[in-house]
Amino acid sequence: MIGKTVSHYKILEELGRGGMGVVYRAEDTKLGRQAAIKLLPVHLSGDDAAKKRFINEAKTASALDHPNICTIYEIDEIEGGRIIMAMAYYEGETLRDRIEGGRLEIEEAVDIALSAARGLAKAHEGRIVHRDVKPANILVTEDGRIKILDFGLAKLAGGTRLTRDGSTLGTAEYMSPEQVQGGDVDHRTDIWSLGVVLYEMITGRNPFRRDYEQAAMYSIVNDDPDPVSSLREDTPPELATIVERALSKDTAGRYRDMEGMRDDLEILMRRMQTDSTVKLHNELQSMPSIAVLPFVNMSPDPENEYFGNGLAEELINALARIRGLRVVARTSAFRFRGREEDIREIGRILNVGSILEGSVRKSGNKLRITAQLINVDDGYHVWSERYDRELEDIFEIQDEIARAIVDKLEITLSLKPGTPIVKKYTSDLAAYNLYLKGLYHWNRMTPDGWVASKECYEEAVGIDPEFAPAYVGLAIWYQSQAYWGSMHPKEARAQSLENTERALEIDDKFAPAHTLLACNLYLIERNWIESEREFKLALELDPSSSITRVNYALHLLMHDRFEDAAVQPRIAQQYDPLSQIVNTWAAIVSYYTGNVEESIKLLERTIEIDPTSWQPHYHLAWEYLSQSRLEEAAGEAKKAVELSGGASIALMLHSSASYLTGRTGEADELLERLLERGRQVYVPPIFIAWINMSRGRIDETYSWIEKAIEADDPWLNFNRLSPAPIRARGKRIEALLKNAGWK
Repeated sequence: MIGKTVSHYKILEELGRGGMGVVYRAEDTKLGRQAAIKLLPVHLSGDDAAKKRFINEAKTASALDHPNICTIYEIDEIEGGRIIMAMAYYEGETLRDRIEGGRLEIEEAVDIALSAARGLAKAHEGRIVHRDVKPANILVTEDGRIKILDFGLAKLAGGTRLTRDGSTLGTAEYMSPEQVQGGDVDHRTDIWSLGVVLYEMITGRNPFRRDYEQAAMYSIVNDDPDPVSSLREDTPPELATIVERALSKDTAGRYRDMEGMRDDLEILMRRMQTDSTVKLHNELQSMPSIAVLPFVNMSPDPENEYFGNGLAEELINALARIRGLRVVARTSAFRFRGREEDIREIGRILNVGSILEGSVRKSGNKLRITAQLINVDDGYHVWSERYDRELEDIFEIQDEIARAIVDKLEITLSLKPGTPIVKKYTSDLAAYNLYLKGLYHWNRMTPDGWVASKECYEEAVGIDPEFAPAYVGLAIWYQSQAYWGSMHPKEARAQSLENTERALEIDDKFAPAHTLLACNLYLIERNWIESEREFKLALELDPSSSITRVNYALHLLMHDRFEDAAVQPRIAQQYDPLSQIVNTWAAIVSYYTGNVEESIKLLERTIEIDPTSWQPHYHLAWEYLSQSRLEEAAGEAKKAVELSGGASIALMLHSSASYLTGRTGEADELLERLLERGRQVYVPPIFIAWINMSRGRIDETYSWIEKAIEADDPWLNFNRLSPAPIRARGKRIEALLKNAGWK
């Protein structure tokens, strides 16, 4: 078959074979994509009734749309009457291959079982039962996603059974008792089989594996397997209970449906994740720690300040990759730029044991860089060095500094010998310079700075189209436009996703790109499952990213997982204690987890740290509104408008608070200002809806909610979390939102 074309699929290689057919990797000559082609056995071709039943079931299975189910492209009949099924092709390994390497970590086993349970629950909703759930039919893709295979061979619940020449369909050691005994099979047989798979992942052995198929089938009906806790001491009691319940021989004792098993696995996964996050929080206290201050610009040209900032930021990013070292984020470390402050006091504020400071003189292609590592306890220099080099040596200099720090702090590197600590994303110095300038302008957090940063990133990728961080810079820019309401979300989303995906094509291990993808998935796509996976992957690649953690906390909040959300900002604060974004979002989480007074105090402290930032004032106004402290809300909202230069969201809150406090004239002016802006550029429709709600204009609120739904306004996610005085509510509005798929 290799090299032949079947239908419009060119067969490239055989992937595997079994009782229900041979699977090949093929190229779709029409669409130019890879596909997995299953060529069904000859015996199906000779039975028209069986063939018809199979095609009906396979068509139903092909309608399944779920991230944990392998996509079926089409079912076709080829020359000779044989049937082929074309499916999506994924790089990866089967769970069978993974288990053969030994039992899995508990959290990994639960994660895989949970993903499979989600996919199976979706199938059962459509009255499709798999009937052959086993490790060989569960694929773990290269990026860690779980795909259930062979749904096209499943039985449509309530339909006619499809078997191989009268034999039992399934794999003996994963079959349910009712399958073995030839009884009626429904969704509960998949629950049993998933229980067997989970048992095997945890213990490394199948509970019913025997030398002969008949012996395995006898054991399934008659023998109770050893409890998983007796074979693995670290098995959580809740997990042992889930396995025991799934493997009840009496279907009445099993989970009633897959949703029940899925929900128990989700609860267990959340608890384990919270436990591991709390453990990390505690471990961070005892880790070696360092803050990298911005390198002082010693060049005659003050515009070269960006280079010293960029050098420090690149070192922060490189050191953050080292396991066992806590590195303070740029936002907090750069608070001390240009300030004459004792190193020991800086170390105390940032809660670190070491400080790296230095200077840089740049003249043409000539560089002079000095660096000093200082012990915070006594203020003494642990190490210092001067580098007189050419500009093209900048990456080597960064790596030498990073290695000196690792050596002096006695940290064991997990990198392979010869692997540089500082990852080189471009060899083009012009592109690199533009990228550093883009970072510098972005971090100014001013409207003209944002414009300048976008221009720098665009120039950088124009020079080097393989420069992943610059694409991420552009993706962040577009996503922020969608979030803060400066660009239509559909346009901003498309641009943000395009740049994110380009960055991942270049480097699929680049953590910031996964964070961006996760944010787009939950804010705009509302794909909670894939968003969760992307956040986990981003944190696995870079556990120190405070921005990832606070975004993940917001994702968890919007998914009503308040306890899990509360832990993330606490860890982020250890990496970035002076960041107004981290502290503001930590306050938001405190507010939604019921600690309102704590939240207000944290926002007030954040304003003390950075009096120029508008976001803490905005969120303080938001919280005061929820407590009906209307005068205070109006005052804080007014400050947010002034400090932000009139951000649309700040204008919305100020207008709403003004209506609620009876300042109708002022409120009207603010509303008209927003409406006029909306005639020129995009303003999120829900902002106008919230203002109308504060005015008591329900019909107008309804109309603006319709517009928000049409625009796919990401701020609709926050309606149910908004203060009661402005929340769009009422039977008609709630029905409208529900019908459109919004909570």
